[in-house]
Amino acid sequence: MRSRPRRRYRLRGAAALVTAVLEASLTVPPATAVPPSEDACHTTADAMPRGDCGPFHQVFAEDFDGDVVPPGSFSDCDHDADTPNAHCGGLTGSYRADWWAYPRGWYDTAHPRNHSNGNNRVLGGEYRADDTVWVGPAADGDGRMHIRMYRPASGGDLHVAAVVPRRVMRQTYGKYSARVRVVKAAPGYKSAWLLYGGGCEMDMYEQSWVDTVHFFHHPCDGRAQGVADSGRPFTEWHTVGLEWTPGLARYYLDGRLLLSDSRGVAARPLSWILQNESALYGAYAAPGSWAQMDITWVSAYTYTGGRPG
Repeated sequence: MRSRPRRRYRLRGAAALVTAVLEASLTVPPATAVPPSEDACHTTADAMPRGDCGPFHQVFAEDFDGDVVPPGSFSDCDHDADTPNAHCGGLTGSYRADWWAYPRGWYDTAHPRNHSNGNNRVLGGEYRADDTVWVGPAADGDGRMHIRMYRPASGGDLHVAAVVPRRVMRQTYGKYSARVRVVKAAPGYKSAWLLYGGGCEMDMYEQSWVDTVHFFHHPCDGRAQGVADSGRPFTEWHTVGLEWTPGLARYYLDGRLLLSDSRGVAARPLSWILQNESALYGAYAAPGSWAQMDITWVSAYTYTGGRPG
């Protein structure tokens, strides 16, 4: 795997958690923030697409509205990685059926016990979805998945999180999209949302949260990666998307096609990983610091043939 995590943390009490949620959730996704969309669903603003889009058949859609999954629920996540059998024992109902998370004991890309991309960072994170991920309403009532990563005041490893939609694990070709915003940024925290498996990787939303949203296409045959910098900050609401068809990968931000690459495109099963971790460059996260992402919807599709219109 690209990333793995570990370390213990105590919740600071319900009052502190509620305060953090309210502070981080005051901004409503703007209804007119995105231009006309070029993606197959012609997705606009904050509305989750529903139904099929051209050659893509929708198999998973979640807007989190009306749902409450309290902190601690993404626990007892097994190590049966990258298979549809992976699950989190602390989840119930549809969330247990639909979601998995990297388990405790896996370390992220920057961690000295992993360094899966050859970096030389001396501080990294342990995947701790059990105390960083929950689902509930924002201040305006919008249902969201909240991911609040932090570094304990005592120092040591960051607590980070990677969540995985189970319905599109180990799938060949498809469309993947989400509406997301970093509601509180801090140095030392990043995302690398990607399709990954068997040495192939496509990054649809990556970089330090104090930087701008980037896309990275890593050809499976080892050729140089393709890169696109959107120039847009993580602290704005964005609709991110990736359309993966035979011989072609297309990367979108807010409906705009920013990167299209046909080099070494994977033709094998990959999993969609909403990976959030410690930064691979720049300042390290300070002890006692935290940063938070909110996701207001996610949608995923299988590929039925043909080219997107």
